[in-house]
Amino acid sequence: MLERLILVLLNSVNSVTRRKRHMACFLVPMILAVTTSIMQKTARGLAERLKLWILNALLWGGSILLALEHAWHGEIVPWPPFLTAMTSSTGIQIILHEMATIGVAMTAAITLTWATILMISRYMTGITALKNIERAEGLHAPCQSAET
Repeated sequence: MLERLILVLLNSVNSVTRRKRHMACFLVPMILAVTTSIMQKTARGLAERLKLWILNALLWGGSILLALEHAWHGEIVPWPPFLTAMTSSTGIQIILHEMATIGVAMTAAITLTWATILMISRYMTGITALKNIERAEGLHAPCQSAET
């Protein structure tokens, strides 16, 4: 009985490892990372105001880690067509569907995280400025006597 259970488990593991998963979700954040990197090089003033370096770090970091993970699982290969799913027309449809669903959702989550970081940063800067103003006004306020 135990031998049969082990055989069933081994067969299920082998079927999972033989089945090619078609993953290309990392391409969407990578495309945005390339775009924002170009923006960062060309529009420096805007890039500094928007802190695009944070968005670039999030996008490039996530894209590179996902690409490594997909390479580890054999979904990306170092020879053309690079994505294992591109060998058939149904695989291309799967890639496009995955990019449109998972890739766009991941990119939106990364962008939302960056926007949240940006808002918190600006909010904290405003609070710090107000505290500094209050401190400066407190130093220059006239001394009130206790005779009132």
